[in-house]
Amino acid sequence: MESTGKVWLVGAGPGDPDLLTVKAVRAIAAAEVLLVDDLVNPAILAHAPAGARIVHVGKRGGCRSTAQDFIERLMVAEAQAGRQVVRLKGGDPFVFGRGGEERAFLMAAGVQVEVINGISSGLAAPSSIGVPLTHRDWSSGAIFVTGHERGDAHGPARSPDWALLAQTGLTLVIYMGVARCRQIQAALLAGGKAGDTPVAVIQSATGSGQAHLLTTLAQLADDLALSGLGSPSIIVVGDVVRCADAASSPLLAAALG
Repeated sequence: MESTGKVWLVGAGPGDPDLLTVKAVRAIAAAEVLLVDDLVNPAILAHAPAGARIVHVGKRGGCRSTAQDFIERLMVAEAQAGRQVVRLKGGDPFVFGRGGEERAFLMAAGVQVEVINGISSGLAAPSSIGVPLTHRDWSSGAIFVTGHERGDAHGPARSPDWALLAQTGLTLVIYMGVARCRQIQAALLAGGKAGDTPVAVIQSATGSGQAHLLTTLAQLADDLALSGLGSPSIIVVGDVVRCADAASSPLLAAALG
C-alpha cells in the first residue's frame, strides 16, 4: 500500500508568531512530526498537537548545526512511515532556507511535498522600522543577497559580485552579513557605492529582542562594532533607509546629510 505520509516545508516568518499565515497554522496543527529550526519562535509550537513529536534541528551560522543530510533523511523516513511531517523554518523556506534542496531531495525519494511560504526577514526587518524596499523617488527594485560565503564539499568559497551590485542603484538586502560586514563595506565602496549611502542593520526583526542601527556605508563597520548588534540581522543598503522612523532625529539627519 502506498504511504500517505507527506512533508510540508513551512515558513515560520521572522519572529512574531502573529505573522504566521493561516495555511501555516493549519499545517502545524495537523503535523505528527515537526522538525524545527533554531530561529523559529517557540510560541509558534503552541499550534502543534499535544502528541506531536518535535525535533529541534538548529541551524545557525557560527554555531553547531544539525547535518543537512540527517534532516533530509529523517523527513523521508518519517513520511515513508506514513506520518505528516512539517519542516518549520524561520522566514521563508525558499529565501536562503535550503527549501529548494530539501524539496528536490524529497521528490527524488518519492515523497509528497508542499511549500508554505512565510514572511522573510528581508521584508519584515526594514518594514519594522518604516523602511520600504522600493520607493518611487529612491529605488525601483531590491536585491536579496547573502553575505555568507559558501565553501564546503560542494565547491570552493564564492561571494557575490559586490562591485556589480554597487552599480545597480537598487536597494541591497543582505542576509547573514554581520560577520563579513567590513569586507562587504569595502567591496561596495570599491565598486563605486557612495560612502554617504544610508544603511540600516536590524537584529531579531519583529521579535522581543529587536534592535537596529542607522548609519552610512562609510561608517557601517565601525558603528556596527560599537552597537553591540549581532546575528541574526538584516543589513539594508540604499536611499530608502531615509524613510526610517528615526529619520527625523538630529543624529540620523546629520549622519545621512
